[in-house]
Amino acid sequence: MNLEEYFARTGYKGSTEKQDLETLTDIFQHHICAVPFENLSIHCGEKITLELEHVYNKIVRRKRGGWCMENNQLLGWVLKSLGYDTSFLGAYVFNPQQNAYATLMTHLVVKVVIDGKAYIVDGGFGVSYQMWQPMELVPGKDQPQVPGVFRFTEKNGVWYLEKMRRKQYIPNQSFSNSDLLEKKECRKVYMFSLEPRTVEDFRFQCTYLQTSPDSLFTKKSICTLQTTEGFRALIGWTLTETTYNYKENMDLVEFVTLEDEEVEKTLKEKFNITLERKLVPINVKGSYTI
Repeated sequence: MNLEEYFARTGYKGSTEKQDLETLTDIFQHHICAVPFENLSIHCGEKITLELEHVYNKIVRRKRGGWCMENNQLLGWVLKSLGYDTSFLGAYVFNPQQNAYATLMTHLVVKVVIDGKAYIVDGGFGVSYQMWQPMELVPGKDQPQVPGVFRFTEKNGVWYLEKMRRKQYIPNQSFSNSDLLEKKECRKVYMFSLEPRTVEDFRFQCTYLQTSPDSLFTKKSICTLQTTEGFRALIGWTLTETTYNYKENMDLVEFVTLEDEEVEKTLKEKFNITLERKLVPINVKGSYTI
């Protein structure tokens, strides 16, 4: 494993001399625009493991993506190798269908401290809830970014992330009531404490999420990648492309339904992913919104 190979994968050509916020932001943005958030292994007969070398080979050498435990673990290794003060935290994801936070800690994020200020770096959430810049860990402060306005709140040592989105314009009106569309303009994303975690704390969850029939990730094949203007996502056979702020306070959300034979080609052309095994797309209706 080496940093030069990782930076070749993400296209980052900037300096690594300073461990400052500007460098961190640049490295982070290259990662989210090059490495998809995806769970395709579950739907093409592969097993997701948390060994760092396996994650590195999958993302850097095989040019795949991964979910939070893979993306953020790799990012954490990169930042620590560069000399950043990093640690892992564990989060409980909000389920909009149940209007409640998960009872299982399934989301791994990175905390980075620079000059005494703490930031949350999360390169593993995808779609419109994917931050584009590290977020300063302060409560009650609106932090506007290209995807929308993010904000942390804190109560009794528990931190909450929420996001305010713009209005949406959907040209293909047959998708205007899609269960993939978020109806609320302010959406809870996840909650977490500042207790340091290790990858070991996620072993059970990694197995559970890829095997349980109750898991979102066994019910949907997901691949999503941030772009310079927004993001694209392939959920089952549904391809969406979102352009942020294409008009004043309005995001453009374009939908198209793919045929089986178009899926493989779309993964290659839109996400730069070539699978070694046959993907079986799936999209059971449920609690996943873009």
